[in-house]
Amino acid sequence: MLIRRNIRCDGSVKWVKGEKSLPWCLLVFCSGIVMLQNSGKLAGCTLFITGASRGIGKAIALKAAQDGANVVIAAKTAEPHPKLPGTIFTAADEVEAAGGKALPCVVDIRDEQQIGAAVQKAVETFGGIDILVNNASAISLTGTLETPMKKVDLMLGINLRGTYLTSKLVIPHLLKSRRPHILNLSPPLNLNPVWFKNHTAYTMAKYGMSMCVLGMAEEFRGQIAVNALWPRTAIQTAAMDMLGGDGIGKQCRTADIMADAAYAVLSKPKDYTGHFLVDEDVLKEHGVKDFDQYAVQPGHPLLPDFFLDEAPESLVKQMEQHGEYYRVLQGTTGYYSPPSGGPIGSTFDIIRGVINEDVVKATQGVYRFDLSGDHSGVWFLDLKSGSGSAGQGEPPAKADVVMTMDSGDFTKMFAGQLKPTMAFMTGKLRIKGDMTLAIKLEKLMGRMNKARL
Repeated sequence: MLIRRNIRCDGSVKWVKGEKSLPWCLLVFCSGIVMLQNSGKLAGCTLFITGASRGIGKAIALKAAQDGANVVIAAKTAEPHPKLPGTIFTAADEVEAAGGKALPCVVDIRDEQQIGAAVQKAVETFGGIDILVNNASAISLTGTLETPMKKVDLMLGINLRGTYLTSKLVIPHLLKSRRPHILNLSPPLNLNPVWFKNHTAYTMAKYGMSMCVLGMAEEFRGQIAVNALWPRTAIQTAAMDMLGGDGIGKQCRTADIMADAAYAVLSKPKDYTGHFLVDEDVLKEHGVKDFDQYAVQPGHPLLPDFFLDEAPESLVKQMEQHGEYYRVLQGTTGYYSPPSGGPIGSTFDIIRGVINEDVVKATQGVYRFDLSGDHSGVWFLDLKSGSGSAGQGEPPAKADVVMTMDSGDFTKMFAGQLKPTMAFMTGKLRIKGDMTLAIKLEKLMGRMNKARL
């Protein structure tokens, strides 16, 4: 047993007992599961977190609050959103209930005056700022011709300019701190073109946050720790549920994994800097072995996040392992004889069998599929009128979404062997039009996997 000291942000010392081999954060063994627990290292620290009214930002705030940290909740939502839960005030209540002190501030990080006012209020309230978490972000996974400049400006304004501006205004106060740290929630700088070709504007904006890490870590080396953190898998948030529907959650981990990883990183000294970190790797280094504790649905295949080094093609193969299509086609006879319409026609036979007025009411979209390869042609899916319709040829009304892909990949996608997100990430699927409607198709694919011919 070793007596060691924890130096708090205010310079005070807390002596604690612990094993010599333990890392910064204490590990607790519970039913064979190693869990990352709070160690008190952020007690007295003041964290300025952008976008902390919900999601990952709020999860990081609550984790720090358990140490008794002060948290500045810098976000836009002051009034309840019709679809997204939480405001800066409800988040502040949760922070204080968890043991911290909260300062809710209405902040649009594109507005220099709002950021400056929030920073000044934080310093007046808590005496300084020790940690900045640049979490606020905007996303639009659309190609160059399909991305309005308004959305380009939004992503660059929040992700790149907002991160840079907030850092610029907070850094003078971090230089006065005993434990200064900037943590950007942004990916490693992976220049594989596959991460650019389908959503160039978003990638540029997100990589802008990472380039802030690259530059500022070197500029302030020895003075401020500057690091990046990114999730290995998709994270369940209210925004994710709104875009992807109820079924998307089971493919995700909870925001707790990012909160635990962020806590571990922020507990390190200021000479730990310039790192592009992945949540799972951080926690493995701290002894966590069982990651099912973070899964929304333990044991279910997880949706990998963008930008990581693993080749997207190998990710597709992982997801294809969970398809059921050929088992469905074989049915009880053990063999399948394709109808005259071929594999595409048989797929649309299944589609017509699962669409109804409820599906139409929930979707409200018209889809056009431009297929190439062995079974090329144009097909449509009308989920906007009546009880829905589907078939070969042009849609009866203007398409809200146009999907272009190889006919073989189309069959796999609707069979559950190829996830739409993976197809899009790897360039097998090109989408023009309403991305929200495109994401809704995954629900229909789930219905098809349950269908029986």
